Amino acid sequence: MKLEKRIILIGGSQEGKTTICQYINSREIKYEKTQAVAYIGENMIDTPGEYAERRSYYGSLQITSADADVIIFVKDATKYMSVFAPAFSSMFTKPVIGVVTHIDIADEKEIKDARTYLEMAGADPIFEVCGLTGEGLDQVIKYINKIDLDMY
Repeated sequence: MKLEKRIILIGGSQEGKTTICQYINSREIKYEKTQAVAYIGENMIDTPGEYAERRSYYGSLQITSADADVIIFVKDATKYMSVFAPAFSSMFTKPVIGVVTHIDIADEKEIKDARTYLEMAGADPIFEVCGLTGEGLDQVIKYINKIDLDMY
């Protein structure tokens, strides 16, 4: 399924942002530390985890998000902490959705907790995915493609 809108993925280090980009763009899945904002293919902006982890980089996220149609907050279900403060989405003027990653190795409580962090951050709706297998990513792409950007 082809992504029809430009997205930006935001989340902490090693949350699965780059893996999602690699899967959607049919690239080999391999760990690559994102050192700087990376434009992948025609429609994806991958951000370093440090941009969400350090408040001093929030301005960079806001500026870079201007190039995107949709913001995706990415949260690894197996990580206890979240980089997203409550109402984190309020700094963006675009639709913000949430993606819970690593559902293949997380338990139900971890997935539920990750969803709660994303809900508190203002992401809506929230999807559960596995970047390695692509489970759930078709639903994410389908939803993004249907977003009416005139509403924002």
